[in-house]
Amino acid sequence: MLKDESLVKTIKFKEYNYIGDPINTVRIFNELEVDELVFLDITASKESRKPNFKFLESIASECFMPLAYGGGLNNFDDVRRIFNIGFEKVVVNSAAFRVPDLISQIAKVYGSQAVIGSIDYKRNFFGKNIVHSFSGSQKEDCDPVTWAVELEKKGVGEILLTSMDRDGTWGGYDLKLIKEVSAALSIPVVANGGAGMVEHLGEAVKQSGASAVAVGSMVVYQKKDMGVLVNFPDKKKLKEVLG
Repeated sequence: MLKDESLVKTIKFKEYNYIGDPINTVRIFNELEVDELVFLDITASKESRKPNFKFLESIASECFMPLAYGGGLNNFDDVRRIFNIGFEKVVVNSAAFRVPDLISQIAKVYGSQAVIGSIDYKRNFFGKNIVHSFSGSQKEDCDPVTWAVELEKKGVGEILLTSMDRDGTWGGYDLKLIKEVSAALSIPVVANGGAGMVEHLGEAVKQSGASAVAVGSMVVYQKKDMGVLVNFPDKKKLKEVLG
């Protein structure tokens, strides 16, 4: 996640910790042959700010793998600029509520595979999952399953499903909700929020039907409550748990 021009990692969308320079981190991930990187500017929408195009251009010039970007994308011209910089996908979250036609515009020009619909959700006091926007600061009047179905209708090619309650906790994914969303859709669901060990990745895919998994803390820290160490799980181990 990006905050200004720094790479940070959040905990439950509230506390965030400095990880390092994004460009240096990209270089490490290049060497580790990571499959794909997603950069989310966590303050752009809240601050009504455009993406930092110049900085994103620097990131894209260093990266050897597919890139996705989200944050502050509220019009098609800015989206086009992100693609022209060299990103393969854009992530749409808050704008899906405020600019209803944006997703269909992107899908029409670049294809549905280029649009990721991001859903951040949190359990309320009554145990109901509620979708949030603007980096988790604003509640929306819908649940994750209903909103995922609506995003698919709008034209997204995949869903990035993030549990705010589990973000940065290392306790595992929300398997029940991942399964419910996956069952309701015909597009891929990427599970996010809570991964703490390689086995958690296999659970999300094999038990809950996720098409892919996203990891944050696991690949930027040595272990829980320990220092920063950019890393990536052993590919043989990944094949065992995901295959």
